[in-house]
Amino acid sequence: MTKKEVKIQNIVATTSLDQDVPLVKLAETLPNTEYNPEQFPGLVMRIKEPKTSALVFSSGRIVCTGAKSMGKVREAINAIIKNVAKIKVKVKGVPKIHVQNMVASGSVGMDLNLNKLAMDLENTEYEPEQFPGLVYKLPGTRATFLLFSNGKIVCTGTKSEKDLHAAVDKLIVVLKRFNKGKK
Repeated sequence: MTKKEVKIQNIVATTSLDQDVPLVKLAETLPNTEYNPEQFPGLVMRIKEPKTSALVFSSGRIVCTGAKSMGKVREAINAIIKNVAKIKVKVKGVPKIHVQNMVASGSVGMDLNLNKLAMDLENTEYEPEQFPGLVYKLPGTRATFLLFSNGKIVCTGTKSEKDLHAAVDKLIVVLKRFNKGKK
């Protein structure tokens, strides 16, 4: 039995406060913000706990990044709601959160022959003189993997923990089939 390990490193999620947010006022009120409208239309808000960052747009749209779990995404959105309340913007209801991407790292628990995998699998990119990892887009999923010869992996592109684990399980099946001839 292959010992798989997967740990979420980052979740990118979006939501909307369903109302306009005066970004200049927010930037003037809060210390943990950056706002340069001539360079970019969104305000950057850094949240200490959980350690995340968010882009807040005047339309009330939010992009939150840096959380390592859905619980932490919700905590970060709640912290943003508390912050905008300081400038008298009242958020009615609970904003719906949409995961755009998850990044996870881990291990498939076996050494990998990247040269052989690059030859046998479709949807791969491997240039060992440039970078020691093989990029593999797993067919039938949104997942893209970075594979290393020691069995370490990075996965990006999934939108839920369920999809992430299903993609890693599917990857292991593929690797067991094509990875013969390595230790």
